[in-house]
Amino acid sequence: MAEGNHSAESGFILLGLTEDPELQVILFGVFLVVYLVSVLSNLGLITLIQVSPQLHTPMYFFLSHLAFIDFCFTSAVTPNMLVNFCRNVKSIPFLACAVQVCCFITFAVCEMYLLSVMAYDRYVAICSPLLYVILMPRKLCVQMMASTYVYGFTVGVVQAVATFRLSFCSSNVINHFYCDDIPLMALACSDTHVKELMLLIIAGFNAICSLVIVLISYAFILFAILRIQSAEGRQKAFSTCASHLASISIFYGTIIFMYLQPKSSHSLNTDKFASVFYVVVIPMLNPLIYSLRNQEVNNALKKIGAKLRVDMKLWKGN
Repeated sequence: MAEGNHSAESGFILLGLTEDPELQVILFGVFLVVYLVSVLSNLGLITLIQVSPQLHTPMYFFLSHLAFIDFCFTSAVTPNMLVNFCRNVKSIPFLACAVQVCCFITFAVCEMYLLSVMAYDRYVAICSPLLYVILMPRKLCVQMMASTYVYGFTVGVVQAVATFRLSFCSSNVINHFYCDDIPLMALACSDTHVKELMLLIIAGFNAICSLVIVLISYAFILFAILRIQSAEGRQKAFSTCASHLASISIFYGTIIFMYLQPKSSHSLNTDKFASVFYVVVIPMLNPLIYSLRNQEVNNALKKIGAKLRVDMKLWKGN
């Protein structure tokens, strides 16, 4: 660390979403409920997919990993935010801040590319249904997921190291509710041009590259849907895609809004509230979007419910 980097010793102070004590109590209750719903729904979806043989397909393999990433993504930020709602001084140690930045970037990048992989999976399923099992074997799915995790972790480490090599000697107060690149760069008293360029290039490349994959996949999917003769078939295919597209629109929209704009256009207060959507809300919405309207997931739940009722009757009978 550079000389005079006092934040390295004392850590950072997070301003949070608001300084109003009454509003903090309300937000604590709201975000606690949202976080609990997010954790239970994501872990529940992972468990359901694991125990239901009918869900052992590439689509649900990727969906279980999306649930895992969403769980890790929100858990990297939300618990600390909830604790800080109950504290007068919202401090975070330097090392914990660095780990939070690394984890946040890692899972954000992983989710970006997983949404792309899921779009490609839907393209294969809709455009080549007879070859789906051949084109999407288990080994390929595992390789794609492993590549996503390795690449996401690499980006997270590189960006975190670049951020915390800066010198934070003027202030240690972060205008945010978690440790993030942009508000941290605003505190730096050393030159941030290299870090800003890295952030713009890497974030831009990841957002554009993954989004292009999604758009190309859905362009082919749209043409395939239009060729389906049955109105019911078109509606079913479009319904599945609409849920995925809704999730993609929210996620990519907030990421692009946060990172792909000139420094002069940034408002840290606006960014704080925008980031609530992809840190807290989206991880809760994803399992609901992908499961509640999914007939296969509902059928799997009914089978497990029926099995549990039978087991309870047998247990009471004994």
